[in-house]
Amino acid sequence: MEARGTDEVEKIKSKFMSAWHNMKYSWVLKTKTYFSRNSPVFLLGKCYHFKTDETGELSTDGTNFEQINTEISGNVEEFRKDFISRIWLTYREEFPQIQGSALTTDCGWGCTLRTGQMLLAQGLMLHFLGRAWVWPDALDIDNSDSESWTAHTVKKLTASFEASLTAEREPKILSNHQQPTFKRNWDDSEMRNEIYHRKIISWFGDSPLAAFGLHQLIEYGKKSGKIAGDWYGPAVVAHILRKAVEEARDPELQGVTVYVAQDCTVYSSDVIDRQCSFLASGKADTKAVIILVPVRLGGERTNMDYFEFVKGILSLEYCVGIIGGRPKQSYYFAGFQDDSLIYMDPHYCQSFVDVSIKDFPLESFHCPSPKKMSFKKMDPSCTIGFYCRTVQDFEKASEEITKMLNSSSKEKYPLFTFVKGHSRDYDFASSPLHEEHDLFSEDEKKRLKRFSTEEFVLL
Repeated sequence: MEARGTDEVEKIKSKFMSAWHNMKYSWVLKTKTYFSRNSPVFLLGKCYHFKTDETGELSTDGTNFEQINTEISGNVEEFRKDFISRIWLTYREEFPQIQGSALTTDCGWGCTLRTGQMLLAQGLMLHFLGRAWVWPDALDIDNSDSESWTAHTVKKLTASFEASLTAEREPKILSNHQQPTFKRNWDDSEMRNEIYHRKIISWFGDSPLAAFGLHQLIEYGKKSGKIAGDWYGPAVVAHILRKAVEEARDPELQGVTVYVAQDCTVYSSDVIDRQCSFLASGKADTKAVIILVPVRLGGERTNMDYFEFVKGILSLEYCVGIIGGRPKQSYYFAGFQDDSLIYMDPHYCQSFVDVSIKDFPLESFHCPSPKKMSFKKMDPSCTIGFYCRTVQDFEKASEEITKMLNSSSKEKYPLFTFVKGHSRDYDFASSPLHEEHDLFSEDEKKRLKRFSTEEFVLL
């Protein structure tokens, strides 16, 4: 009886936390984001121009596009469609209980895991769908949904309390995002893309069986001393994502691997070994690789000298974004305009969606509007991600990024480096692990603990 009472208190506490975060962040979601007409906008390697003869700003919700000519308006819509097509992963509540805890929400502590999920999701979208793919229903998302989120949160909280008073298990209120998806007539290619679109999202579902869901990521985090409810930094999340991809059993995922840079160094032979691991088993194809590079863009504050490099990185089509944020908040950075970064915010707490059911609703996994933040407000701790489909792609990317690093570095040492050879050639412990029950080597555990103490705290 006492344990049941404690669980009820925890549930009520989590509902208050969800309501508080939604009140706190929903005004940000409702706030319009304005873009300059006279500067290009970059989104994960794609460039969009909103230039007209007039001066001023545009908002991306379509409210003041009427004065723009057809050609420019089309470009704005292309940008909106591209942005909305990216997978948005936020706080969730009322999902299956996390093993070893009473938690059924990640509200207040899981934001870096969510931004890490978004980065990995973009890598998988490049792998299975390609950079040119956009969700056909992207522009059908109604921006008015965001205006009702706060009111919906209050209704849901009230319904939860009423349910607890009447001993009902589930509150009788429907989510804003449970509307049936309209089915259009798709050709074979579109149908294939839609299947992969749904499959990628399902891998990030909030259930214990989802390959890259919160439950699995927390299990891998335990090996580095983290538990559910702890705060995770960008470097720790990079290593957790690597282990999650390594341990994934879905046959579709066997053609992808993740490499995490060691001490700001990418060892080319280690990366190529990971890509060629198929060859040892007699398969002709190499693996695609997602390269994650944990870095610091300065000391206590971000060094503005690095901004040109960050812009250069986000201008590359094989960039899959940046796990970063401002102090105490993690964001997924996906682009920029002028001196502002474009990001997706994971802090809005949405209801659990069961991705195992057929035709589960997709709307809550796509962000209706981008947000912008000045680069100087960015916390220096972050993880940069790249996707390379083949060994040739990796070699080309390493050359291109090295030139960018050298040209942007005003100091003696670049932000990170590509080095030929293996890490073991430089007296570092090699990355491959062979013990089934020990997911991190002793060297990795030490590195993760150092990252945990050095990185900023994320809420």
